[in-house]
Formats: sequence, C-alpha cells, structure tokens
Amino acid sequence: MGKLSGAVGTFSHLPPEVEEAVCERLGLKPAPIASQVLQRDRHAEVMAALAICAATLETIATEIRALQKTEVRELEEPFGERQRGSSAMPHKRNPVGCEQVCGLARLVRTNALASFENIALWHERDISHSSVERVILPDTFLVLDHMLRRMTDIVRGMAVHTDRMKRNLESTRGLVFSGQLLLELTARGMAREEAYHVVQTHAMEAWKHEEDFHKRVSADPAIRKVLKGTELDDVFRLERYLTHVDAVFARVFGSRPTAARRRR
Repeated sequence: MGKLSGAVGTFSHLPPEVEEAVCERLGLKPAPIASQVLQRDRHAEVMAALAICAATLETIATEIRALQKTEVRELEEPFGERQRGSSAMPHKRNPVGCEQVCGLARLVRTNALASFENIALWHERDISHSSVERVILPDTFLVLDHMLRRMTDIVRGMAVHTDRMKRNLESTRGLVFSGQLLLELTARGMAREEAYHVVQTHAMEAWKHEEDFHKRVSADPAIRKVLKGTELDDVFRLERYLTHVDAVFARVFGSRPTAARRRR
C-alpha cells in the first residue's frame, strides 16, 4: 500500500489520480483511506508473519536439539572436523546453530509484539511508532534472513542416525506399541475400559521391572483369546507403522519423479 493524500489524507494538495499513478509505477496499491500515516495494522500483519516463520524455525531447531542429546543422539547438526564442542566436556557436540535459531526467534516475536503496540496512534497520525519501526523492521528482516540461511545449512548437512532411532525404540522393550495393542483389542470386541486396564497393567509392570512387554501380553489368556495366531505379533511389527510414510512425504514434497522424467 502507498499514500500521497496529504497531511491528513484529504488530497488537499494533490488529486487522487496522482496518488494512483505514482503507486502504480511503484507496484503499490493506493490505501483506501489514510491519515498522515498508513494504519499500522498493516505493518503488524507483516511482523506477525515474520514471527510465525521464526517460530516454525524454532520448532525445527528445538526438535533437533532434543534429538541431539548425548543419551538420544538420533540427529546431529553439522559438526566440522576441527570444530570445538563443549568447553567442559570435549565429547559433547553442542547444537550451537539450533540454539542460536531458538534465541533469535524470541527476538523476532518480541519485535512483533512491539509492532502491535504501534497500531494505536493518537488521532491516527502521531509519530510515536517511527522510533520503534526504525529498529524492529530492518532488524527483523535481517535476523529472519540469517535464521533461514542457518537452518537451511543445518538441515542440509544434518546427520541422521537411524540405528540409534531403532535402538531407542527397542530400549522400551515393546512399550511403544501399547497404543496400537489397545486399538486392536477394542476393534476385535473387547470393551475399551477393559482393554485399557489390561494393557496399562502389563505396561506398568513391564516398565517397573524392565520386562519385555511383548512377552508379558503374549502370556495373558485374556489377550490371546482376542488376538489369535500372528495377530498379536503383527502389533509389535515395526514395519507396519511405516506403511504410509511415502504418502506423507508425497503430500509435503510432491510425488517422486519417474525414471523417465529423471532421464529428461
């Protein structure tokens, strides 16, 4: 949006046609109505969009940080051969890039809040907003640009340890399948409250005594009465839960090109 409608927006010095012509050359639309300044809700909308983008980047960075913990180590942001890790623990690879993204996201959100404070102006025209906008507008665009570049590099060079993922799943001794076991029992006629009680009881005991959850439920006649043959084993088959992964990726990234398209 743009405006050339005079000190109070009444076109007392220039006709609306001049504003329209200038805005068209600049690739802008004339503001439908304005005072000395454009309404600051427009600026706040832009800042809110930037803050949401920053929050999304923080979400990704937070997940990488959680999965890079020493005891988890399923993901790692890029780490150079000569790069230093923790100053106190040399074995520890700190996710410094993701930590920086998380910190800067707070700054972007704070700037967005300042833009909302700028909306209400005395008589729609005082300049209390300008001192704030001179800081938050350029700084926010620069900060978010850096965050996007940093996160792009992190994701592009990220190490993914699938062996650790499988090991961490197996460390639960089958407890991660308790939800699906509950669904299978109820789908085959067991009352949900009864199924929940049975599954939870075995799960808590397996958790408490570090037992194999699969073996515990396999030995329960009440469960075996409902899930016969290999039906129970199928609940604990990991591949079953990956059946539709490709469909999810296709939704996000589009279908994979065919071999013929790749050759072209």
